[in-house]
Amino acid sequence: MTESTAKQPARRGRIFPERTLPPEELARRKAEDEVFYRRCRAIFERVRPNLIKEHYGWYIAVEPDSGDYFIDADKEVASLKARQKYPNIIHFMFCLNETGATGRI
Repeated sequence: MTESTAKQPARRGRIFPERTLPPEELARRKAEDEVFYRRCRAIFERVRPNLIKEHYGWYIAVEPDSGDYFIDADKEVASLKARQKYPNIIHFMFCLNETGATGRI
């Protein structure tokens, strides 16, 4: 006869609970991201009318500290151009269209 073994209790919770961020830190990061987005969006809105005529559907990588932007038909190439000039700076990617959205839902 086979003997039944006791079931292990189900483990609940996070895999790494020591890496859980407090709500204050999450709120701070969200606020910083929003400020960064607004700075990038302002540059995008300023240059979009001039670029959208010739480069509709292309991608634009915006670096907000310097105000520089890099455009290309390929998203990866535009990002690469931005990383080559500013290797340790984060940039934001937009699409040159009416909304600036880069993806599809």
